[in-house]
Amino acid sequence: MRTDIFDFDLPKDRIALRPASPRDGARLLVVHSGALAAFEDRTVRDLPALLRAGDALVVNDTKVIPARLYGRRIGRGEHEPAIAATLIKRVDGSRWTALVRPGKRLAVGDVVRFGGEGRVCFLDQLDAKIEAKGEGGEVTLAFAFHGAVLDGALAERGDMPLPPYIAGRRPADERDRTDYQTMFAREEGSVAAPTAGLHFTESIVQELGKHNIALHRVTLHVGPGTFLPVKAEDTADHRMQGEWGNVSEETAAALNAARHAGGRIIAVGSTALRLLESAAAEDGTVVAYSGETSLFITPGYRFRTVEAMLTNFHLPRSTLFMLVCALCGLDVMQRAYAHAISGGYRFYSYGDACLLFR
Repeated sequence: MRTDIFDFDLPKDRIALRPASPRDGARLLVVHSGALAAFEDRTVRDLPALLRAGDALVVNDTKVIPARLYGRRIGRGEHEPAIAATLIKRVDGSRWTALVRPGKRLAVGDVVRFGGEGRVCFLDQLDAKIEAKGEGGEVTLAFAFHGAVLDGALAERGDMPLPPYIAGRRPADERDRTDYQTMFAREEGSVAAPTAGLHFTESIVQELGKHNIALHRVTLHVGPGTFLPVKAEDTADHRMQGEWGNVSEETAAALNAARHAGGRIIAVGSTALRLLESAAAEDGTVVAYSGETSLFITPGYRFRTVEAMLTNFHLPRSTLFMLVCALCGLDVMQRAYAHAISGGYRFYSYGDACLLFR
């Protein structure tokens, strides 16, 4: 399938640089698929009234780490070039895989000292040695600290890893430490937020309970590949980056019980959807799952268990836009996005949401 059919033009002023306040005040485009596709303009706080009693909402409880670090190369002469690193995957208690720039300034064996100018740090310095360099531009950083001490240093010195379309227009700040984290976040490991979950508030959760709509948690640690456009000319030539996820036996049993009672499984975000589909048997039964998934969903995919999803508006040519086109149909989503653009909806991670029925 050609990737250019998933392209569209988006005015820059539609890209949200801050989230709605309050979070559930974001706009919500409801998309009913099928031959008579229809759109409704609502707000996120209408969500409980748009679902049915017995439905099961599935949220991703991953927690974003402050994965962006700034420092300098040391120990190789007087010149100490500035280095920016984004942690992408934990290897063990002291090592991380990271993307660095400029990578050509670093060689295996170099040491990068990550500073916290302007901050009060409990450690004088945070050094990491370049242990390996990969063909894709990634490096393995071996930090001088381990375990909880390293985690504390990263939390203090790191910035939230805002996506490029925001970070290119403003720096991350203290507000982002709260704004770029869902209310469900508890399992550390993501370098990008499961942004559909950013719209939830305690008020919405209480209303869902009153409507007999249950919330269930799964974990999928989101990697940086979520923001990358598909560069291949054909989707068959694109390879997804693996991301670790977990569906507990308890959650699987609860979702199967809801489904057997006539409820629908509704994924909050593409990460929850991809994990649930990875954990589903051919008949739609959800089974306990722990491991990596690199499931790439494009039009033609047969959904096994998820019947609807809440999600944000995504980038052109991205795997996320391809996923929503698989759920609702390319033509429907092209018209939905055109409706959203002309109607002033806010796009991407801090933007508005849509509720998509399969």
